[in-house]
This record gives sequence, C-alpha cells and structure tokens, in this order.
Amino acid sequence: MKPNRILLFLIFFFQLSYSQTVKYAPAWFGPNANPVPEFTDARIPAKTTISLMGDYYFGFGDKTTNMHYKIEIPLLPDRVSFKIWNTAFEHYEVTNEVSTARGMNGNLTGKASGDFYVQTRISLLKERKNAPAIILNSTLKTASGTNFKQRRYFDTPGYYFDVEFGKSFYTKSKFINQIRTVGNLGFLCWETSGSRQNDAPMYGAKLIVGNDKWKLDNTLSGYWGWMHTHANYGSNYGDAPLVCATKFTFLSGYMDYFAQYQYGMKDFPYHQIRLGISFPVEKLTPKYNP
Repeated sequence: MKPNRILLFLIFFFQLSYSQTVKYAPAWFGPNANPVPEFTDARIPAKTTISLMGDYYFGFGDKTTNMHYKIEIPLLPDRVSFKIWNTAFEHYEVTNEVSTARGMNGNLTGKASGDFYVQTRISLLKERKNAPAIILNSTLKTASGTNFKQRRYFDTPGYYFDVEFGKSFYTKSKFINQIRTVGNLGFLCWETSGSRQNDAPMYGAKLIVGNDKWKLDNTLSGYWGWMHTHANYGSNYGDAPLVCATKFTFLSGYMDYFAQYQYGMKDFPYHQIRLGISFPVEKLTPKYNP
C-alpha cells in the first residue's frame, strides 16, 4: 500500500474511532440537539401562525440561551398545514466537568445555530361529540446545526412520525369552561455514527384547562431509544429522555403571550424557562376556494 493511501486510511480510521466514542443522545449534548418533540393541542390553525420565543436552559452545568421561531401555514384551513421551526442565536456556557464528560476539549463557552425542522400535518378525523380529533404529523430534521465538536448539535439528520389525539370537554364554570385532553404516539429515528441509527417510540400526554382569556397546559412526554438497553452501549447512553412542562398562555384576542417552565426528569439535564408570543398573519395565509 502506498504511503499516501496508508495516511488516508489512518485518518479515516481515526475519525471513525473518534465518532464511535460520541454518544448521540440528549444527555450528552446541548438542549436543542435532539429534544423531546413538542406536540400541539391536536388542532390545525385556520390562518398562518408565527411564534417567536426566547429560551433559557440552566442547571446541571450547562447554561444556554437562544431564540426560537415557528411558522405554521395552513394549506387547507383546519385540515392540512406546513410547519417549519428553527433554533437561532444560541449562546452557551458549561462547567469544566460537563466539558470533560462530553469531550469538548476544554471549551467552556461559545455560539451555535440550530437544525431546521420541516413538518407536514394532516387532519385524519375531525373532532366530534363522541370522537377525538386525530392529526398525523410527518417531520424531517436537517443536519444543519453547527458546533458538533462542542456537542451543541448532531451532525446527522433525523425524522419522526406521530399521531395526535385531542378531545375537549366543556363546563358551565366561568373560571374554567374548557378541559382538553391530548395524547401523542409516534416513532423517532436519528442517525448516530458508523451508519447506525437509533430508533425510539415517542409518547406524550397533555391536559389543557382554561377559558376565552387564558389557558394552562400541563405536558408529560418523552421517547425511548434502543441504545441504552443494548449491552454494547450501556444504561447510561442517555437516549431515553422524559420531560414535564407547564405552560401558561394569555389570550388577548389577536396576540397570545405565553410562559413555560420545563424540567428534564430523565436523560435531559436541563431546566427550561421560555417566554414567547404567537399571532396569526392574514396576508401570509394561502387563499382557499372550495
């Protein structure tokens, strides 16, 4: 074998060996690398809706601040929509212990930008008196996130499919006149290294209470990757995150204001505080003439 081929082989072997030591799991990356997917109240909006928010993650040796946006465009009002979201302007600071555990080579602070998520949402069943609304989501995650070496984002793509079930119940109370229950089931997949992929069932449940002026969401959700159950990877692989979140939304008529607190119960070592706004945009809503 020629010397230059030997050198190329050694470089490739070193990179492959190095990548195999990286745990492609939320427990060992920044909070936006592969978070537990959010799910909605099992409704598709009638108008294009834009959400802008700021996040602060803290605790467990990692402080992260970032901007986050979502845009949902109803291609058919209340029936089919196209949705895109992204985390931008991320700034992080970690402790020496976290840097060592993640293999960050002593880098304690920096910046990054996130992956893009593209989703198609289809209403399979309209909510009826004796039946829930059912929505199918199909989502693709790009590999465009930066700063893999500092463990902020994976350098691999992913995708997931999930189904949302939602049903509302109404009361005569003025304080809480609507109670909505939502369930979520799906399948999440992402590439790791060495052409391996991690597959994970997704699950979640949401309880929403409120009235025409406000609503309170309480959510428990997670996914269950297979690598932490495999003898070659071990129980500390960190690919089975479970989170709980409480979100309060003030409904002002046109613009909604919300605040959320999320806690990582397992394999997601973060507290999160999120503040944001959401509003419809009539001019960006496609015209539909049945």
